[in-house]
Amino acid sequence: MQPIDVTALIEDPHGTYARLREAGPVHRVTGPDGRPAWLVTRYDDVRRALADPRLSLDRRHALPGNYSGFSLPPALDANLLNMDPPDHTRVRGLVVKAFTPGRVDRLRVPVRRVADELLDAVEAGDERRTDLLESYAGPLPIIVICDLLGVPPDARQDFRAWTDALITPDRERPHLMKEAVAGLMGYFTGLIRAKRAEPGDDLLSDLIAVRDGEDALSEDELTSLAFLILFAGYENTVHLIANAVLALLDHPRLLSELRANPDGLGAAVEELGRWDGPSPLAIRRFPLEDMEIGGVRVPAGETVLLSIASANRDPRHFPDPDRLDLRRERSGHLALGHGIHYCLGAPLARMETETALAALLERFKNMELDVPRDALRWRPAIRARGLISLPVRW
Repeated sequence: MQPIDVTALIEDPHGTYARLREAGPVHRVTGPDGRPAWLVTRYDDVRRALADPRLSLDRRHALPGNYSGFSLPPALDANLLNMDPPDHTRVRGLVVKAFTPGRVDRLRVPVRRVADELLDAVEAGDERRTDLLESYAGPLPIIVICDLLGVPPDARQDFRAWTDALITPDRERPHLMKEAVAGLMGYFTGLIRAKRAEPGDDLLSDLIAVRDGEDALSEDELTSLAFLILFAGYENTVHLIANAVLALLDHPRLLSELRANPDGLGAAVEELGRWDGPSPLAIRRFPLEDMEIGGVRVPAGETVLLSIASANRDPRHFPDPDRLDLRRERSGHLALGHGIHYCLGAPLARMETETALAALLERFKNMELDVPRDALRWRPAIRARGLISLPVRW
C-alpha cells in the first residue's frame, strides 16, 4: 500500500497528482491518519463517482476501524456532508427554500461595501503593505456569513481558531479540537435560541421557519446546517479568494488584462477555481457494495477519496491543463462538486470571490508579493488548499 506523501501534496499537489494520475486511475494509499483509502485521480472516474449513488457519504457505512474523521456530536454531524437520500433530498429541499438565488443576489451590494471598508482600513495603515489573508481575504467571508446567518456584530466570534482546529488537528494537543467542537456547539445552540425568540430577516431565521407540508428541520439538522454554512462557506471562500489573488500575482499579464476588462471576472473565477481551488479532495465516500472504479475493484465500506485537484488538471479533459487560461471554456470543472452533493453555497462563493477581486483590482494598481515566492507557506492539510499568509505591497 502506497503512503500519501503529505509534504508533496501540500507543497506541490498538482505535480504529485500528475504523477499519480499517469501511473493509474485509482491508488491504494495510506492517509495522514495511518488509515487505508482508495485515491481516485482521473477526471472521468472522479466525475462519475461524485454522482454515483453506490458511494455513500454516511459514515455508518464505513468498515469498523477503516475511517476516523471528525468526532462531532449528533447536533453538528447531522449535516448534508454526512447524508444520503432520502434524508439528503429532504433536508436539501428544505434548505433551498430559504437559501435562494435572490437572497444571494441581494448580498452583492453589501459584500462590495464590506470589501471597500476592509480595503479602506488596509490603505489607512502607515505602510503600503499588508498580509492580505489576515486583513482582507479572511475577514470578508466571515462578515458575509455572519450577515447571512443574522449574527449581530457584537456577538461575532473569531471562528478561525475553531475551523483551524478541525481542518488541521494538532495531534500533540487533541484538546484543541474538543474545545473547538464544544465552542461551535455552544455558540450555535445559543444563536438558534435567540433567533427562535426573535426572528430576523436572515437565513437562520428562515431555516427555523421553513416548512414542507408537515415536514421541518429537526433541532440537530438545524444546528448542523448552521455549522456547515459557517464551516464550509467561510473556510472555502477564504482560500478561494487568496488562491485566486496569488494566481493572478503569479501571472501579471493576466492580472493586467483582467484589470482592463473586469467584465471577464465571472469566467476568471471559474478558471481560478479549476486551476487551484480550495478543496483538493471531495468529502470521503464509502461504497455500499463491492464496485469498480476506473477498472479497479473497491470493496464495500472502504474509504474512497476523490481528487478534485487532480481531475481539474487532467489533460484527458482539459487541454494544456497546467496553463491558467482566463478565457477557457467555463463548464466542466469540479471545483464545486457534481451531482446531488454539488456545493449548496456555490452561487455565494462565486459572488464573494468575484466581488472581492473586483474591489481589490480597482484599488491597488501595482500590487505585488512582499516576500519571495518560495517563502509562502501552505496550511499543513491535504483536504484544504490554503495559504498561511499572503504578504503584499503596492
